[in-house]
Amino acid sequence: MEGNPAQFEALGTRLGFRVDTSTDESLRLAWRGARFPAFLCLGIACVLLFLSVPIVVAIRQRGLEGPAGSLWYFPVMNLILLGVAFYLLSLKRTIVMDQKARQVRWLKSSIFRRLRLCVDYAEVTALRLGIDEVYSGFAVAGSSDEKYPVPSLRVILASGDSVLIDRGGIKRLNSLGERLSRLLGKPLHIEDGLLD
Repeated sequence: MEGNPAQFEALGTRLGFRVDTSTDESLRLAWRGARFPAFLCLGIACVLLFLSVPIVVAIRQRGLEGPAGSLWYFPVMNLILLGVAFYLLSLKRTIVMDQKARQVRWLKSSIFRRLRLCVDYAEVTALRLGIDEVYSGFAVAGSSDEKYPVPSLRVILASGDSVLIDRGGIKRLNSLGERLSRLLGKPLHIEDGLLD
């Protein structure tokens, strides 16, 4: 194993990987960041551009002493929103099941860093469809420590570690788990009462 499985955990309740490419030799699952917040930030930044450009021009002409000097925060806020939007658009997670190399590869990338985890098929003992206890959004922000159950699909390793594949709906995770189980040649363990 090359990499740290703990770096591939997720705070959110749902990731929603989609099958990107599927051939006889490999299966590639992809997740592309938080699109709605990214486009929301980008839209607000574009709207604020109509205010920010005249403010910047006025500040350049008269300095911070002029009437537009007190509105210096609009261009700064616009740049921050653009930065957040580009960061959210750059988030990407990929899982590749490579039959030729007999490896499972997790890739997690953003503007700032790129993480990688490689696991040989021989290190995988099973797949587990179970329940993760996930913090609510308010708990992540610090106002509560409430947890609630969310269905998850994980790869169980011989070392005892587990690596998150996806979280989401039980039916979707069950069909994905069965497909990956056939591809890896490993059993899919389903927690009792989960599919009832």
